[in-house]
Amino acid sequence: MADPAVRQRAEELASTLPPLLVAAERVAMTVAQGVHGRRRVGPGESFWQYRRYEQGDAATVIDWRQSAKSDRLFVRQQEWEAAQSVWLWRDNSPSMHYRSAFAPASKVDRATLLLVALAALLIRGGERVALLGEGRLPSSGRGALARISETLIVRARADKPTASLPPLEQLPRFATMVFIGDFLSPPEEMEAIIRGYAARGIGGHLLQVLDPVEEDLPFEGRTEFEGVEGEGRLVVSRVEGLRALYQGKLAAQREALRHLTRAAGWTFTQHRTDKPAQVPLLTLYETLSAADA
Repeated sequence: MADPAVRQRAEELASTLPPLLVAAERVAMTVAQGVHGRRRVGPGESFWQYRRYEQGDAATVIDWRQSAKSDRLFVRQQEWEAAQSVWLWRDNSPSMHYRSAFAPASKVDRATLLLVALAALLIRGGERVALLGEGRLPSSGRGALARISETLIVRARADKPTASLPPLEQLPRFATMVFIGDFLSPPEEMEAIIRGYAARGIGGHLLQVLDPVEEDLPFEGRTEFEGVEGEGRLVVSRVEGLRALYQGKLAAQREALRHLTRAAGWTFTQHRTDKPAQVPLLTLYETLSAADA
């Protein structure tokens, strides 16, 4: 008999996954109606690597000579396929689980929706996608989209939230990164990650997702703040007196992110969770398309 905790987690996941996919594909469909397909280059001649055959791959792409050496089927990937690989990452640190009364969703839920919707758009356009840190090669098809959704939900519900910074991994040349998070850590920490990837010829895009309260600081009078990542508590007698200073620091944080992404040839955009998800999704998709043009 299955462990009760495992069974409960599976049932919770099963109840959450379909609505997420439906919502993500609805958002993706709305965006897809207003954009053209991504411009593609033809197959290259430079061998990149072999990968295992996956359901949905055409039989014509199977490398039968390589497959004959084992009991598995393998596909031969050319360099152009590496160039069209998009690696996705979403911040799942404790601060991302914040949701104020002014927002319809938490930051992590909105980031998950955007990431799955972007994956749906890319897969519909024939691209291969993968989650950074999952240990899988980029793939396409409905199976890949369902696996990405499932992994993101499991990670969001994990007892231990993940780090607030993406990992620095060895990826193929010409890969593309998409990072979604609140990026409230010191910019120099993110700079090390971006420079590490850019030095390998990898392009990328940062989307900062914040709650409206984090942007507007709409409180009045005596207010108590409690950090969600061990920062402690802070009591401010007249919080409105700090609003201008706070917003100035937030603007400086964003400008630092814009500067470091621009220097690396990456892009930076922002989104708040009380606004429609279609807007940042369209921006991301068009930015990816422009990079391939």
